Amino acid sequence: MRVSQLLMPTLREVPAEAEVISHQLLLRAGFIRKAAAGVYTLLPLAWRVVRKIEQIVREEMDRQGGQEIMMPIIQPAELWQESGRWDVYGPELFRLKDRHGRDFCLGPTHEEIITALIRGEINSYKQLPLLLYQMQNKYRDERRPRFGLLRGREFIMKDLYSFDRDEAGLDVSYNKMYEAYTNVFNRCGLNFRPVVADSGAIGGSGSHEFAVLADSGEVNILYCSDEECGYAANEERAEAVPPAAGEKEPLLELKKIQTPGCRTIEEICLYLKLTPQKMIKTILYQTEKETVAAMVRGDREVNEIKLYNALGCVRLEMADEKIVRDATGAQTGYMGPVGLNGIKLVADNEVMLMVNGIAGANEDDHHLANVNPDRDFKPHMVKDIRLVKAGEPCPNCGEALLEARGIEVGQIFKLRDKYSKVLGATFLDENGKAKPFVMGCYGIGVTRTMAAAVEQNHDDKGIIWPVQIAPYHVIVVPISNKDQEQVQTAEKLYQDLVAAGIETVLDDRPDRAGVKFKDADLVGYPFRITVGSKGLAEGKVEFYSRCKGEVAMVPLNNIVETVRSWLQAEG
Repeated sequence: MRVSQLLMPTLREVPAEAEVISHQLLLRAGFIRKAAAGVYTLLPLAWRVVRKIEQIVREEMDRQGGQEIMMPIIQPAELWQESGRWDVYGPELFRLKDRHGRDFCLGPTHEEIITALIRGEINSYKQLPLLLYQMQNKYRDERRPRFGLLRGREFIMKDLYSFDRDEAGLDVSYNKMYEAYTNVFNRCGLNFRPVVADSGAIGGSGSHEFAVLADSGEVNILYCSDEECGYAANEERAEAVPPAAGEKEPLLELKKIQTPGCRTIEEICLYLKLTPQKMIKTILYQTEKETVAAMVRGDREVNEIKLYNALGCVRLEMADEKIVRDATGAQTGYMGPVGLNGIKLVADNEVMLMVNGIAGANEDDHHLANVNPDRDFKPHMVKDIRLVKAGEPCPNCGEALLEARGIEVGQIFKLRDKYSKVLGATFLDENGKAKPFVMGCYGIGVTRTMAAAVEQNHDDKGIIWPVQIAPYHVIVVPISNKDQEQVQTAEKLYQDLVAAGIETVLDDRPDRAGVKFKDADLVGYPFRITVGSKGLAEGKVEFYSRCKGEVAMVPLNNIVETVRSWLQAEG
């Protein structure tokens, strides 16, 4: 490809809308253009990257026995109503009607469609296991699409669904995908970490996220400082290890104390001259069916994902000031578990170890001192419902947890019979008995992987693509287009490299060398070959590795082999 013919509209200035580096660089380097909020056109360079990622994914899915299919983007509402997700999926679901007034949605995911397909086509255990996948655009009406391809309303995703006869079979399929995903992201040249994750709106139980490590990541990862342990989980799922019970203190008498104007943990601790560890923090939540008071230690935060899962609810949101006042008779900040009637109490494990704690008195400007669980209040549920932070002990081995930021690029789920049971998808076992399929689902964000690669691989000049997914491997740049020897040598090198199967671009534009170099660095070609008069006088050209930052003068007759050896070493 010649740059003069390549649709590569580079920008010198950073677009005001772009907040993160991948969004900035993909716009500036001419990879994408915005069509609407969260919706982008992929220009030629981006499409080449996407196709390479897709090919890596396809090869690894096929290697594990996956079969590629293509399911419809437009899905009938009846299937979503049958699964129960039409009403509970939320406003992220793009809904539409056809000319006859029938309801449809644009597929954000395909559990309903694939399960309906299998219930009509597979009827015997002899036809299992089955791994079916597709690569397709997905649609989710994000409340606030942002960060370019990292959080869009239209994106390309690979989703695979496994169907097995039992849990043992599901374990095999899940492990196959775990291995395949590890291979995919290794082959894409990314630094990533698999972490225990929450299943979210997909449902089921048992899930791992694959997160590309990057400072701009929206996923907070906690992992064990002992590499041999290997424990890693995202913040939503990291397990809290409660401290061992200390020496028994005498339980003091419950008493009400004045705390005028002290509504926050900090204000109360300052006023009473105590540490947050002595406080019982109580927060009121509303679900679709009840009001819930969640309790954690004063220096902790409620993990709303853990609380949501513990309650098994569809909707969970923090109560507003009016609901708090109606439920407790006090302002927010003065609520506590003692005497809180008609409200479900959920206590974190750590709260139950507290002795003579401080909690709100459900009365403005007052708290209760010497609050003790079991004696003064009895929770309806005791669970791990708090956020875990770096420095806390690993739940596996006890070593300190470390923290990193990551971008989720893939997730695997054990759905079990969540969809097959509700949709009536069954097969006959060897005894002729009908049983629901045991399912798993496995997704990779293809366009998100491209953006994550940029977040992880860039400098102040532009993108530094891993060789495996770079749009082109080499760019050939003659310093002067007026020098016929340079132009002819660059043309021959370009032709030789293309003939050798090396993906090469020739910058044949009549621009200054500095402009060409800036564009080459911005786009992020792994290798640049510069043809200049000084080098040609010695029969050499300059070879530059974008990743390593290394420069070498290479004889003209050795350039193809040099590029090949670097590609092999980098790939």
